[in-house]
Amino acid sequence: MKGPTFFQGVIVAAVLGILASAVVAVFVPFTGAGAITRLVIPGLALTYLLYLFSSNSERTGRATTLVLWSAMTLTMWWFSPSLPMYLLVHIGAIWLLRSLYFYSSVLSALMDMGLSVLSTVIALWAISRTGSVFLATWGFFLVSALFAAIPRTMQKKRETPRHTPIEHENFERAKRRADQALHQLLTQ
Repeated sequence: MKGPTFFQGVIVAAVLGILASAVVAVFVPFTGAGAITRLVIPGLALTYLLYLFSSNSERTGRATTLVLWSAMTLTMWWFSPSLPMYLLVHIGAIWLLRSLYFYSSVLSALMDMGLSVLSTVIALWAISRTGSVFLATWGFFLVSALFAAIPRTMQKKRETPRHTPIEHENFERAKRRADQALHQLLTQ
């Protein structure tokens, strides 16, 4: 299966933005902004987690990841840290998941961390300037969609040998002859 693309990420960002803004608009009058925010954040993170699972062929550890994500969410719900800390923990969990499932080098994972930071800055900028949940959510996941462009690994490609097999064969033959001649000189 081919990995996620930027275009898929744009669609997911739009869907999550619409979903978040609809849920906030409907439930804020009944529960208040703080309570609904603490429900929307893990809901969006879980939906994004399921999207990442669907766009990756790796099956190993999915159940464990879901159990650990659920335990983390319940722990965060129980201890009720400040909203910025609550948000950062969920963003960190998304970054960790992408790093484990989509990259095989530390440099790629660090690039994704930088992308997560940039996504967070964009979302905070959008919510502070416009007050729009849709724009903040869409901005976060839109910038996050760029993770599809980060290479899986950052290793250099190995150079192909410049010598043809025939040249290599001739060299080996000459080396064997030189070794034989040296051996004859030393044994006489």
